[in-house]
Amino acid sequence: MNEEDLLKRSAEERDKIFKRYEQGRDGTEIDPWEDPGFEVYHATDRYGFIHDKRLPSKVDPQEARKLQIEVERQKKWLKMLRNWDSPQAREKMHSRVYKGIPNSLRSEAWCKLLKVEIVKNANKGVYEEMRKLARKYSTDARQIDSDVNRQFREHLHYRERYSIKQQMLFNVLTAYAMYNSEVGYCQGMSGLAGVLVMYMMDEEDAFWAVHILLTDPKYAMHGLYKEGFPKLTRFLAHHDKILTKLLPKVKKHFDKHGLDTILYSLKWFFVCFIERVPFSLCLRIWDIYLLEGERVITAMAYTILKMHKRSLLKFTDMDSIVNFIQVKLYKDFLYDDDTVIRELEHSMDLLRRNKLDHPGPPTNEEIPQRPFGVFSEPSFEEIVGIRKEKFSETEKQTQEIVALTSEMARESATEKDEEREASHLSVGGDSVGYTGGSKFSFEDGSSLLDGCDPNGSRRSLADTSVTSTADLSVFSTVTRSHPHENNSLDTHSNISDNSVGSGFLQKPVGSAHSTPRATPHNPSPDVLRIYVPYSPLETPVASPQNGEVTKGPPPTSFPREMNKIRIKIDNNEDAATPLVEHGQIIKNFHVEGQDLSPSEHIPIGHA
Repeated sequence: MNEEDLLKRSAEERDKIFKRYEQGRDGTEIDPWEDPGFEVYHATDRYGFIHDKRLPSKVDPQEARKLQIEVERQKKWLKMLRNWDSPQAREKMHSRVYKGIPNSLRSEAWCKLLKVEIVKNANKGVYEEMRKLARKYSTDARQIDSDVNRQFREHLHYRERYSIKQQMLFNVLTAYAMYNSEVGYCQGMSGLAGVLVMYMMDEEDAFWAVHILLTDPKYAMHGLYKEGFPKLTRFLAHHDKILTKLLPKVKKHFDKHGLDTILYSLKWFFVCFIERVPFSLCLRIWDIYLLEGERVITAMAYTILKMHKRSLLKFTDMDSIVNFIQVKLYKDFLYDDDTVIRELEHSMDLLRRNKLDHPGPPTNEEIPQRPFGVFSEPSFEEIVGIRKEKFSETEKQTQEIVALTSEMARESATEKDEEREASHLSVGGDSVGYTGGSKFSFEDGSSLLDGCDPNGSRRSLADTSVTSTADLSVFSTVTRSHPHENNSLDTHSNISDNSVGSGFLQKPVGSAHSTPRATPHNPSPDVLRIYVPYSPLETPVASPQNGEVTKGPPPTSFPREMNKIRIKIDNNEDAATPLVEHGQIIKNFHVEGQDLSPSEHIPIGHA
């Protein structure tokens, strides 16, 4: 296809997507898998989430008491909302927000806390202008459409395809991608905007609320979604600092099992604990976050680990720890909301006394650099989705082995012989890369390796599965283990999964970790782990002459449990290089221009 045809096809695809949202459910063909039916035996909770099982017909006495208290608080909140700027309201604001904003008044209270009305009045007509520009030029519409279709699909307002709330969310995200061209659209933003749209009646209010959260210094989420995720890098490092000082046993336990912070905390920092704690608790955290600012995120991350310290220390592998933090605590936090909020308030005081409540001022790269609302017509490559190469060959090679780093760190930390762990890395039955399973596989059968796209594309950060952290975790480890020339990866570009013609874009993921934060005894990234499957009938035999693998009779000189190889890659070209042939290691030394005869044969497993 020539350029004119590609542009025409992209415009037609964008036009079809926008028309479906403009029409809503009427006259739009909806695939059955996109629109789950609402069966009568389903029930919704008070927040609008649908459950597969009927909710108890009898209200728990403790829950009934909480609802009664909330009704009584509504009267006080209505009075305070009418006199929001009065000294009396400001005096009582802190205690009432920490007790919880009544759910029916959250929309108005959140708009007041964010000062949405002031920003909205100062930018009249801007939102509609951005919607029109998005309708004509958006290069993110396809990815936003995909994310809208899977965001909060268990919620009553988002369950139906092209419902009112889905239309509002799509409009807000496409318009904001045009307004803030430096961020554009990052897939974590669908969760952030989804909660705001859920509670705000006016989609323009939600639009400006998103903008305030990204640009107001009190929240400064711009650095979380900007290319390279510079604020995420800073907050992860600060979280590690808190653990090292206040929860050293937990930090040591995580290091022992190769558990990097980003593997469990991505949605804590990215979307303010959405889908990582029960929704009722998430709303309480949001109430305080909108009042206090970003210090709440740091304190709540510490609070979660502190409250569940005993449980975390009992787990003996990385997968169990991640599953507990990401899945089990979302279903049942094990503590009631009031207890958690009291502990959060205590944590904020503790961190303040230790001067750990805030990681410090933002860096220059976290602060918005481009003016907002200035339209720049997208290039031909951006419109039609031609892939731009973003990573060097070295980075690509690193990505292929980086998923092994955590397991290597775990084995190294538990190895008794420090000299041996510095020079060898044993491969046993729990091998990575073996087709029977991986240490990096989670409950849904996916693996951290699934996030490694050699071309740098990323999947949704808003995905509710555990493996939504995979993409960032891989790049985080890459940049910590292999600091590159620029100390960052190029992470945001308007590219698609296909080289040509997909029309709209997914941005590649990366991490700007420029400072290595490896676990103790972290082995060299130059160590390569290989798993050799053993078969008594067909045993591959490696030929040192040309590297080819042939089939041969099974060796009888050593048992199956000795089927292990240790290989250490040495940058010294004159160093000894062991060669393997017919199940034995031949100490064949190759010096430039000279071959030495084998001097010794050692069965594999005794190297």
